[in-house]
Amino acid sequence: MLIDRIECIVYADLSHKKKENYNFHKVSAVLAEYGFNCIKLSDDWEGADFLAHHDLVTLKVQLKARITISKKYLNKNLYIIFPLDDSNLKSDWCLIKHDLLVDIIREHNNWLNTSSWLKKGLYHSAKAPKEILPYLEKYIVNTKKFLNLY
Repeated sequence: MLIDRIECIVYADLSHKKKENYNFHKVSAVLAEYGFNCIKLSDDWEGADFLAHHDLVTLKVQLKARITISKKYLNKNLYIIFPLDDSNLKSDWCLIKHDLLVDIIREHNNWLNTSSWLKKGLYHSAKAPKEILPYLEKYIVNTKKFLNLY
């Protein structure tokens, strides 16, 4: 069968696995602008979904479709990457050390006092809370001149 055209996908219609693959390729393309080669892992090695390798550093990265913190990612030298708004396919992505994100949330938000965090060890939201956006700004990945890692 000869196919003469393929339509753009509708993200909302994708399965969870296809969304994860789509998001991996989106962030890989942006990170390539900084010289990273992203290597998808078949399992969550030390909490990482993929490695972002650069001549200067290799990052262990957990890919999320929304801003997420989890106790299982604490103290693993793990980066987390997520869109600032999961309802917008053109949203900027934020790449930040997971533990730093938890510290920012501890200081400027109440997520660590919720039953979700206290009982399940997890909290996520469709959008990054307004009160922490100023602290995330330097970690937004949008092909600006520099990528802040610390």
